[in-house]
Amino acid sequence: QVQLVESGGGLVQAGGSLRLSCLSSARTFSHYAMGWFRQAPGKERESVAAISGGGTRTLYTDSVKGRFTISRDNNKGTVYLQMDSLKPEDTAVYYCAAAGGTYWVPRLRDSDYGYWGQGTQVTVSS
Repeated sequence: QVQLVESGGGLVQAGGSLRLSCLSSARTFSHYAMGWFRQAPGKERESVAAISGGGTRTLYTDSVKGRFTISRDNNKGTVYLQMDSLKPEDTAVYYCAAAGGTYWVPRLRDSDYGYWGQGTQVTVSS
């Protein structure tokens, strides 16, 4: 069983930055591909970014490309999401998720992920 705990959310003005962190309890953290997802009120959950187990391969949804950066520190068991140039439409609860199996392949499909954190709220004011 893998536990994930997100932190770093908060309230920020449009154009600002936040860095989310997700700490994993996995003993072999590098054997999990990791992803960030978000869900805004009244909307379906959507993918944001994903990273392979070794951290060399990343994927981003089109709406965040060039603004968000996913990274990981396998020694610390932590995955990060650096969010720059934030927009009001980025407001959502952000979740991190872990996927075993083919961990060298980053994925943006939420059904590929078996472990989820509790989420952290990000609010961007205009």
